[in-house]
Amino acid sequence: MSMPTVFVSHGSPMLILGDSPARAFLATLGEQLPRPTAIVAVSAHWDTDVPAVSLARRPETIHDFYGFPDALYRLRYAAPGAPELAERVASLTGAAHDPHRGLDHGAWVPAMLGWPEADIPIFQLSVQPDESPAHHIALGRKLSTLREEGVLVMGSGSATHNLRALVRGGGDTEPEPWAREFDDWLADTVEKGDEAVLADYRAQAPGASDAHPTDEHFLPLHVAYGAAGAGARGRALHRSFTLGNLSMASYAFD
Repeated sequence: MSMPTVFVSHGSPMLILGDSPARAFLATLGEQLPRPTAIVAVSAHWDTDVPAVSLARRPETIHDFYGFPDALYRLRYAAPGAPELAERVASLTGAAHDPHRGLDHGAWVPAMLGWPEADIPIFQLSVQPDESPAHHIALGRKLSTLREEGVLVMGSGSATHNLRALVRGGGDTEPEPWAREFDDWLADTVEKGDEAVLADYRAQAPGASDAHPTDEHFLPLHVAYGAAGAGARGRALHRSFTLGNLSMASYAFD
């Protein structure tokens, strides 16, 4: 059976220390999928001008955030890298090599929750915020053959990502209409597998500029969609909101 590809919303780094529906879902991710032979993590938090892959044999845990509790900085995800597979990904995509890049929180937070034993090789592929969603679908499509080898392409970003619109300390504040409408549009579009609409989401989706003032947290979804192959459709694995307008939706594509 071919490995599905996934897109997960990783939220705040504090997700891993808290108690929320999204955290509970991510803690079951490894149970919901076949066991991967390796993971290619496409995180919103590694952006480059051209695609790049990380080749570290023992990727460090990058704490790419500030002002959080000490307990968060003490966390380490000691999974091995996969430099040989990363070299293949570079050959498939034309990506540059980064011999030192570790795992940022967009990669290690969902991986630590889903595969806490840290025994599955993992490395990162970068996104290019100056390039289009169509570029990222095409980038993902170059990885589609890896599914037959049990490799999981995991995009990690956010289904909505407008930091100015977050409701901090607001408890269970309901999302505003624009956030709900974009989230519903995304679920419907993913289920239909409408590649043209996903690629043109800025013009097609309701509330796109509010949901994503910038593209980087949405582009991992396009890579994951592309990596599932032509004609792929998605299915929701989880849908919830936190901090008011931050959608934590996650999808599988096959």
